[in-house]
Amino acid sequence: MESNTVRDPRRWWILVVLCLSLLVLVVDNTVLNLAIPKLIKDLGASPGDIQWIIDAYVLAFAGLLLTAGSLSDRFGRRRFLIVGLAFFGGASLLAVLSTEPWQLIGARALMGVGGSVLMPSTLSILMTVFDEGERRKAMAAWSAVAMVGVIAGPTLGGFLLDHYWWGSVFLLNIPIAAVAIIAAVTLMPETRSAGRKIDPVGVLLSIVGLTAAVYVIIEREWNPIGIAIAVVFLGAFVIWERRSDHPMLPLELFRNRNFSGASFSILLMSFGAGAVMLMLTQYLQFVLGYGPMRAGLALLPYAVAAAVFNGLGAALGQKVSNRTLIAAGLVVMAGGFVVLATTSGYLPLLTGLLVMGVGGGLAGPAAYASLMGAIPMEHAGVGSALNDTVQQVGMAMSIAILGSVLAGVFTSAMPADAPEAARESIGGAFKLGIVAPARAAFTDAMHFGCWVGAGFCVAAALLALAVLRPPAPVETTEPARV
Repeated sequence: MESNTVRDPRRWWILVVLCLSLLVLVVDNTVLNLAIPKLIKDLGASPGDIQWIIDAYVLAFAGLLLTAGSLSDRFGRRRFLIVGLAFFGGASLLAVLSTEPWQLIGARALMGVGGSVLMPSTLSILMTVFDEGERRKAMAAWSAVAMVGVIAGPTLGGFLLDHYWWGSVFLLNIPIAAVAIIAAVTLMPETRSAGRKIDPVGVLLSIVGLTAAVYVIIEREWNPIGIAIAVVFLGAFVIWERRSDHPMLPLELFRNRNFSGASFSILLMSFGAGAVMLMLTQYLQFVLGYGPMRAGLALLPYAVAAAVFNGLGAALGQKVSNRTLIAAGLVVMAGGFVVLATTSGYLPLLTGLLVMGVGGGLAGPAAYASLMGAIPMEHAGVGSALNDTVQQVGMAMSIAILGSVLAGVFTSAMPADAPEAARESIGGAFKLGIVAPARAAFTDAMHFGCWVGAGFCVAAALLALAVLRPPAPVETTEPARV
């Protein structure tokens, strides 16, 4: 591969920049979950507002990822990385200044736009800077930083929430983004695919179709107009891309079993795990009575286990097939969900988090390596964007579908004579002083949600075994017998 015949001496410093860029996104999302109780109390946010504060970001992020990835391949991956960081940091400042739920929802949508521009460049630059001999190690480090963000986010966010107002959590994004921009300008070379052409029709169809599809999912209601728009535009997108001489998304990628198998495994894994942090942060604070910082520290074992086994998974990837690692890791994750679904209290929860962290650490690097390994280098940006889109759609589906299921279980588990506001959410019940029944009802809802998560992890493991190609047999030099 011509671009990798000479290794860039700055490649490991470039990896640091990419990891900083990823860190700003991960920290933001983990901090936001901890801030939910304060948003309910201080900002007057309703359960619907909370969902949209989370999902406005997902909607903009998922809807624009493919377009941003394709354009970054054409116009420069470093350029899009810097623009995305600047946009994300500026939108974070708007979030800090919000005084009404709708203002925060708008700021989160703008942060999603910035994230969609930034995110595809991180993995695509990694793919172009590192050759095959070092790529798995670099990808493991990139994945491990996500776990560092899971550690740093709740810890720093919990400290801020314990001592300052809710808006302070968004201040974390601004200095990280600023440092990453300076480092990118100083250290990082520009990379692009010179032969790529813009596909304006594909851009338009993908934005409208994906945005409509994610909107229908997160609204969780029968919406004939939204469904029709999603089906028509995504269908037209597929037809157009198949006929285009310069498609934005080369659909032949899905003919590769490793690419399609890894994609759908990641989708199911994201669905299963997507609402876990949303459930556990509320469980720790509302049910167990932890403060924000203590709740953040209580989640550290998951991140530590995932980071440690992320490195182990990368090392095993040199000897064990991606197919085996993905399936084994997902089964282990399912076991962690089962522990959470059958017990209560922090010590059993700690065990479940450790088991889930081990499983995620084993499965994650193998899944990403399998998916990205099937993508031609000239499509690195759009391939990275497709990987991110799959994860975001899975997360959106999880928050929407599993969130509705959790709300339904909570409502049905609450006393029938409780006020309507208390039956809608645990935050509403606490405001009305209905504490003990709300804690019991939320625990039942969380247990049910964990069973659903376990089921999806098992389904993802079975899919990986069925679709991903097994490693090719080793050829022997033994002469044939006559």
